[in-house]
Amino acid sequence: MTQRTSPPFRADHVGSLLRTAPLKEARAKREAGEITAEALKEIEDREIAGVIKRQEDIGLKAVTDGEFRRAFWNYDFLGELDGVEAYLGERKIKFEGKNPKPMMLRVTGKLGTFSGHPMLEHFKFVRQHARVTPKMTIPSPSSLHFRYRRDAIPGTIYPEMDAFYADLGTTYSKAIRAFADAGCRYLQLDEVNLAYLCDPKLRQQVSERGEDPEQLPRIYAALINKAIADIPSDMTIAMHLCRGNFQSTFVASGGYEPVAETLFNSINVHGYFMEYDSDRAGGFEPLRFVPKGKTVVLGLVTSKSGRLESRDELKRRIDEAAKFVPLDQLCLSPQCGFASTEEGNVLAEEEQWAKLRTIVEVAEDVWG
Repeated sequence: MTQRTSPPFRADHVGSLLRTAPLKEARAKREAGEITAEALKEIEDREIAGVIKRQEDIGLKAVTDGEFRRAFWNYDFLGELDGVEAYLGERKIKFEGKNPKPMMLRVTGKLGTFSGHPMLEHFKFVRQHARVTPKMTIPSPSSLHFRYRRDAIPGTIYPEMDAFYADLGTTYSKAIRAFADAGCRYLQLDEVNLAYLCDPKLRQQVSERGEDPEQLPRIYAALINKAIADIPSDMTIAMHLCRGNFQSTFVASGGYEPVAETLFNSINVHGYFMEYDSDRAGGFEPLRFVPKGKTVVLGLVTSKSGRLESRDELKRRIDEAAKFVPLDQLCLSPQCGFASTEEGNVLAEEEQWAKLRTIVEVAEDVWG
């Protein structure tokens, strides 16, 4: 086995990192009106440059900005799209235990255009400061539908949902092309909703709101394929799947079986970051559907607690997964980011870095 020269890499990570103390302090001051936006950006720039170097020093071959400029993994991107608005409202999807601020999204006009986005500059900053591959993470387009359903999509704007999906796919295609034109060659779609559709409880909720949980994976597959249809030949698109990750809590449970065939054989991404750190994710059997040429990044290291997994435990689980998909198509990562929102998960920064260092070391042991 050999290390990979293109992403996903044998040792990789999902993207978000625990916010540093200076960054948290600066964001709180900005929210209170005590510093300017320019002053906050200076601190963000400094902290992001530092966290990029830390990732590289550990040995990671792909680096992100830790999502340090975001409050939420999804709203900050979606709320800046043409025809979409972020606002405070009542959450539709509940976490087990804690719940984040009730940020919501709604469609306010026709989609299909793309006039630019602040995160293009965020990516360019990472690219300028990275010595290895700069990675960009954005929410999957399905995120604008699953949580908010028809409530967020006025019938006066979109009488037919097919037109909404078509326009949303066009918006995303233009956005992803803009990232490519900015030099991005490694982009990840954070796709929690296909994993949510593995949970019988959430499937029931989908049925009760008048939608078909059997059909939604196919609808989302077509939407994602349209979104990534106009990428350069040397661009890698990965997809991250998880079951919720706010302050170490979760939303859904259930193995990947209900969506596995569609996930691996109908969606044209190159790699999958798959949550596999607990029994809630089920077994490795659904990996039997993975075709040749696609990569699965096993999320065996939890980002939800500071407990450090042993190398032997991780190698044993990689061996178990390799019974269903060849070892050469596998990589290793945490099961999710360490801070899907700015609050972050319940572990210390040094525990986060110890986990990422262990991933690099195990990958070297397993793949050379």
